[in-house]
Amino acid sequence: MSFAPATAFAETHAPIAFERSEAFIAAASERDAVRGELRIELNLRHAGRRDVVLRYEVQGDTALPVLFVAGGISAHRHLAPSRAHPEGGWWEAQVGPGRALDPGRHRLLSFDWLGADGTLDVALDPADQADAIAALLDALRIERLEAFVGYSYGAMVGLQFAARHPQRLGALVSISGTHRAHPYAAAWRALQRRAVALGALQCDESQGLALARELAVLSYRTPEEFAERFGAAQVRDGRVRVDAEDYLDHCGAKYVARTPTTAFLRLSESIDLQQLDPSLIRAPVTVVAVSEDRLIPLSESYDLVERLRGETRLRVLRSIYGHDACLKEAGDIDTILREALADCSQAAA
Repeated sequence: MSFAPATAFAETHAPIAFERSEAFIAAASERDAVRGELRIELNLRHAGRRDVVLRYEVQGDTALPVLFVAGGISAHRHLAPSRAHPEGGWWEAQVGPGRALDPGRHRLLSFDWLGADGTLDVALDPADQADAIAALLDALRIERLEAFVGYSYGAMVGLQFAARHPQRLGALVSISGTHRAHPYAAAWRALQRRAVALGALQCDESQGLALARELAVLSYRTPEEFAERFGAAQVRDGRVRVDAEDYLDHCGAKYVARTPTTAFLRLSESIDLQQLDPSLIRAPVTVVAVSEDRLIPLSESYDLVERLRGETRLRVLRSIYGHDACLKEAGDIDTILREALADCSQAAA
């Protein structure tokens, strides 16, 4: 078990900016992506046997070692641009030629969460997602993952996969996700779901979902960031308008445009169902925590590390972006991923 000190707050740790230049797209195009869709029967922990659809995407040659990559409940199967799918992906900062997750060195597999399309209106456990991933590996004839890289909800599912399918995993990188839902974070999400219910009572479900997303954004970020970004309230047309409201409204509207309400509700609930005994996990695990993360208190990551039974490494970051540090602190995350995956490659050799 090894521990790394936290990096300090500083302007020098601002997120790395990147652009999808023509050269980047051309390099990505050399290794095309393939999408697929499977219909399977799956035993769900709280809803019995159900027909489900698995929608996945793969980047990289079939001969390369496989990484499964998963993000938060808003993430999806499209990680980064390719010739077949040139649109922006949710983790371009880390995925692509020359980046930590390079499809020239690894075969990158990802999928849309069960319930993400809003048609599966049942209680979904993170363990169900882990079993769905195992079923997807069976269908693609992939015996074993070199590593599972998970962020937020994806880290929770990665822990479930490591416990439930140990023979199929070489190592796990768990970023801002732990073995249980903290009661404080669960309370945040319960209020978000109540906002959706209140909107439905007013016959305006989309406004309820937008408000839920705005509340979620506050839980993802930190007071320090808002102090840097936003100024004092102003009076507009006789009413007080807080400076951050325009930003929050933008976040809410953007989320409503792409997210079915049922998907948000069921996946939000799923986070709160996370409950796992870490001692069941024997694979090497790199745990990445952010000291300012209000959804995953640092004490929870310490508890996870102490209870894991395999080789374990803890990396602690400091970031004004809190729970969203994985998406914003590109340089730090790149360093951690490269280190963890290099260890995987050495172990496989």
